Amino acid sequence: MTILSELQPLHHPLFTHYNVQVHVKRDDSIHPIISGNKWRKLKYNLAQIKQNMSIKGVLSFGGSYSNHIHALSFACYQQKIPCIGVIRGEKNYASNFTLSWARYWGMKLHFVDRKTYRRRHDADYLAQLQQTFPDYFIVPEGGSNELAIAGVAEIITELNQQTTFDTLITPTGSGGTLAGLVAGDYNTGNRQHKLLGIAVLKEAGYLIDEIQKLLPSTAKQHDNWHLLTDFHRGGYAKFNPLDVGQLLEFNQVTGVVFEPIYSGKMILAFLDLLKQGYFSSGERIVLLHTGGMQGIGGMIERGVLSAKHWSMPEQAQQL
Repeated sequence: MTILSELQPLHHPLFTHYNVQVHVKRDDSIHPIISGNKWRKLKYNLAQIKQNMSIKGVLSFGGSYSNHIHALSFACYQQKIPCIGVIRGEKNYASNFTLSWARYWGMKLHFVDRKTYRRRHDADYLAQLQQTFPDYFIVPEGGSNELAIAGVAEIITELNQQTTFDTLITPTGSGGTLAGLVAGDYNTGNRQHKLLGIAVLKEAGYLIDEIQKLLPSTAKQHDNWHLLTDFHRGGYAKFNPLDVGQLLEFNQVTGVVFEPIYSGKMILAFLDLLKQGYFSSGERIVLLHTGGMQGIGGMIERGVLSAKHWSMPEQAQQL
């Protein structure tokens, strides 16, 4: 099997102090635009769409700065698949950093209010959308469905070829990435690995049930995974200046850039857990970099991050 992303050793004084070996799985480097877990989740979804001649396009959901919407729009542009994004928010968001790119790549935007958006998992609302957009394949928010699980599971196969490890840590938003890792770990027979998800949003306990629903029936027996819900830093896309400063320092020391919404929260949680004595001496740890670097452009645009300290994504210079 082809290995899609490199495994890079990370060096930091804290790792030496606590005697842990740390690598990062660089899924952010898979593709300059469809990177990280979005590439993994979309792989088999788009393959199914291409194989089914009765499907005319794809419809999915996201916020106005969604990594998923951004990646999906380019992937569909690349494969000549019509796509529609159901976007939470107002029509004036269409000109922001993320949605400008989505429109540039041909995605049609369908804006809905927050009340309507909350129905994105309801069967009756999905049936209504299917009637409004017939012959469109509906992909859930974040791309997390059964087809996504198969794509993410391949990370475990790659890691087993690259290294021996004890613990794998991933940021968790919709639950699909953690579910895919659990399924992959169970299916490859390496069930001694500890799999940790770091929830990036508040009150994320409900994701445990969502992950269980996404797991194939056999993988539901895997009992060595955990979702940690106390490291959200105030909620989705929330962080304070101290968090940003700590992350910037970590990026500088290690030479790898982690954005503060997903993978960055994983890093901050990992450092907290290290200091709390969560890991054993000599533990071999892999951090999954799930991409999402386009989000930096939106945060700079909104003034949440400073362009002095953070670089705009490379694509920003092309639009």
